[in-house]
Amino acid sequence: MTGRPQRDVFFVSNSVDELGGVTSWSHQMARLFTERGHRVHVIGITEPAVPQELGDLPYPTTTLYDAHPPRVGPARGLRGRLDVTERRLRAERAAGMRERAAELTALFRAARPGAVVIVTQVWAMEWVELADTNGLTVIGMSHESCAYSRTTSRFRRVLKHYKDVDRMLALTREDADLWIRQGMNNASFMPNPLPFMPEVPSPRTGNVVVSIGRLHDQKGIDMLLDAWAETAPSHPDWRLRIYGSGEDEEILKKQCTALGLDGSVDWMGRTGDVPGALRGGSVFVLSSRGEGFPLALMEAMAAGLPCAAFDCAPGVHEIVRDGEDGLLATLGNTGELARRLDTLMSDKVLRDSMGDAARVNVQRFATEEIVRKWEELFAFLER
Repeated sequence: MTGRPQRDVFFVSNSVDELGGVTSWSHQMARLFTERGHRVHVIGITEPAVPQELGDLPYPTTTLYDAHPPRVGPARGLRGRLDVTERRLRAERAAGMRERAAELTALFRAARPGAVVIVTQVWAMEWVELADTNGLTVIGMSHESCAYSRTTSRFRRVLKHYKDVDRMLALTREDADLWIRQGMNNASFMPNPLPFMPEVPSPRTGNVVVSIGRLHDQKGIDMLLDAWAETAPSHPDWRLRIYGSGEDEEILKKQCTALGLDGSVDWMGRTGDVPGALRGGSVFVLSSRGEGFPLALMEAMAAGLPCAAFDCAPGVHEIVRDGEDGLLATLGNTGELARRLDTLMSDKVLRDSMGDAARVNVQRFATEEIVRKWEELFAFLER
């Protein structure tokens, strides 16, 4: 690497290896920065409930807690403030946070001038703001849409804990504008990079619709099953392959049986071979209630699959050009999603033309372009 400053870049997340898109994004970016000569360190606050296998990494990782820090809620009323057990837990948690923040400070202090701290999840920011970040650039990120964040406790935490960082990054300009309207004048945006670009796209010869994501309420697999119940009878030679695992697996399988879909739905479990899973499909479906800038959607388009998706976030209609490389449905309208699936399943010429367009269009998020934008942001914030 020549002509660019080599920086120390810290990624701080809830966990180094928890299952999910934020972890995948963090390690993709960590590898890209490492390849460009930056010195990267990935830091997690605690061990995850469900880890993912990361393989050999070309940079160090650190986890601050061996066990999850004590969980305590806000002290409500006089009784809550006087509860001895709660007070003890609060004191333990506060002391532990100070100790772990001191560990962060030691790591940060060893960094070269121009170092950057990228906090990928707002919970992790609670430790970073206790650490000494003087002289460092601190960037806080929200990997979900502003609208979906508002349905969670994370919304208020973003407003509280990211208000003083050097830059708060959403994933789209539309979301950044929404955060600015909430008073976050430090908000901007940075899209996710394309996770991969297979040399050979899917042949789109199998009568298979593919879904990839955690079996969790956010991913809307229950709504996908409702949509599939409307679509499947007209396409008895098609199958729905659902890749993923999670806490809702049992209840979703019961719903599948109740809808009479066991003969056309395959529960594939977690996969370590996403390109392979996509190669076996001809259509991709995203049924999420909320997203940020979904990697699975980008991966499917890179594999040449046309996508039917709920328009659940600005990131979705930023990635999919409705009617050109995929078809969007109104969030929660399972009948409309079913019709979008039916359109793609019924017309091979349309599938092929949209799939080819998807593979071309998604390359505007190529890794080289996104890394360049990051390095320009680092240089701008350092001035």
